[in-house]
Amino acid sequence: SVALQSVISPIACKAVAETVLTGGIMAPYIPPLEEPQFAHAQTKGASLWKLIFRIVRWSTYAVVVITLVLALHKTPPPPVETNPQAAARAEQKFEDAERAVASGQSATVRVDETELNSYLSSRLELSGKEAAKPAVPADQTDSGDGSAPTARDVEQMRSNVRDFKIQLVDDRVKAYVLFDVHGKDMTLQLEGRLGALNGYLNFEPVSGQIGSLPIPQSTLESAVRRLMASPENREKLKLPPQIADLHIENGEAVATYR
Repeated sequence: SVALQSVISPIACKAVAETVLTGGIMAPYIPPLEEPQFAHAQTKGASLWKLIFRIVRWSTYAVVVITLVLALHKTPPPPVETNPQAAARAEQKFEDAERAVASGQSATVRVDETELNSYLSSRLELSGKEAAKPAVPADQTDSGDGSAPTARDVEQMRSNVRDFKIQLVDDRVKAYVLFDVHGKDMTLQLEGRLGALNGYLNFEPVSGQIGSLPIPQSTLESAVRRLMASPENREKLKLPPQIADLHIENGEAVATYR
């Protein structure tokens, strides 16, 4: 019939098809858009750099904290004995050597660890042993002998250094210093070989540490070189003219007088 033909006519079929397609009954499959691969790479790269930055930042904080803790950790003093009798023996040895030199003879002085520490303890007035001293008068701040420490130098050392001990081990000397830095006690330990070079005291560092923090060898050697090369310290390291040699031997300090 005409009605049937009108229904199955190509135009009608096309219209129905368009209606079905546009109506979503049989909508064509459209695949989702894929993100470019480089977008994932950029995201992953940024996250990786953020992670690395955080690790480096917190590692730096940790290193600083550990360094401060080690540096501020006060190490106990070495077991060094001192007594007045040992100080008197050392004093007598030095006086005998000076008398021998005055009479035109050479002399060799040997002092052990106890004698040396006792002698230094009796000569050095440290802040930990005494109350505060009055200010040094202006006319006592200079010394006619450039090689001798001035009264101001002694006063400054006394105000900062609270304890000082020396160990003599084989051919090496170990120095322990307790000093005050802005109200905080800190310790310095140095080990090395002591000697005389061209009339000046010479020190070859072997190891050192501030508190419990080891000092790198290159840093230690550089600091000692600068200290000894400084014109201000150079004169203070000058040995008395009568001392020809000074070194550590078999756990004793040996000074040769001429």
